[in-house]
Amino acid sequence: MLAVGPLPPWLQAVVDKHDPLVLPGGAEREAFLAEHAASVHVAVTTSFTGVGSELMAALPNLRAVINFGTGCDSTDLAQAERRGIGVSNTPDVLTDCVADTAVALLLDALRGFAAADRYVRQGRWETEGPFRLTRKVGGTRVGILGLGRIGRAVAARLEPFGCRIAYHNRRRVADVGYPYYDSPVALAEAVDVLVVAVTGGPETARLVDRSVLTALGPDGYLVNVSRGSVIDEEALVELLATGGLAGAGLDVYTNEPHVPERLRELDNVMLLPHVGSGTVETRKAMSDIAAANLEQFLKDGTLLNPVVEPAETN
Repeated sequence: MLAVGPLPPWLQAVVDKHDPLVLPGGAEREAFLAEHAASVHVAVTTSFTGVGSELMAALPNLRAVINFGTGCDSTDLAQAERRGIGVSNTPDVLTDCVADTAVALLLDALRGFAAADRYVRQGRWETEGPFRLTRKVGGTRVGILGLGRIGRAVAARLEPFGCRIAYHNRRRVADVGYPYYDSPVALAEAVDVLVVAVTGGPETARLVDRSVLTALGPDGYLVNVSRGSVIDEEALVELLATGGLAGAGLDVYTNEPHVPERLRELDNVMLLPHVGSGTVETRKAMSDIAAANLEQFLKDGTLLNPVVEPAETN
């Protein structure tokens, strides 16, 4: 077994019972893989680290990747499918906390609470007078890009605010009454706030491109709790800095943990360090699911939460 990247303590405790190898970084990695790669059958990792193309190719006998997190875009799923390497994730349990985070980001994007907090702390209230006026949340038109578990949970939380919900999905959702728009651009044109809740990966890379951001317009706001890869980050920063967008609330970025300096300098953006699921309760539940997938695979070669099914072995 190979531990790839730092693991949460609850999952690490389970992994440690199996006397794992720990993948080193830097100059030591090549020698480590030369010595141990052939003996690795299972890798345990997180959505932040993953088992990328190069590492997966270097593990000739890998049979399963146990992933802590819902998103698996840091792991080479295409190669896993070709080779019959099973990949598991930890779905469902982080829905509520990520949806809560999206609502908090939306509230701050419109009302500017974090900026107002800085205004007070910097002594500017006393010297410059009242803080700027902001945007009312009630009655706002909110577009959900990706009406899956998290998108639906966000919509349910915003309805009591009096927000008017619309959505775009790869396909219509049969059991909801929200207006459906057939493209991200069409949705962006119709709403005041665009909440991005799609999955990451190649299929959604730069789904929210310059045309979508421009369609939101100078009075529009963006909230992203998906993956940084979904947004054209360069266009986003430019539009926020030049008045092409009113504001944003972001929990994810293209090259985490790097956040562009120009973005950090803007006062119309709330920036969180990818903490959407970052509560004790949720991370413990995610660890339990990852550990259960690990134990199940070691027991009989199957996964409880497969993103990619493992090949059957005799």
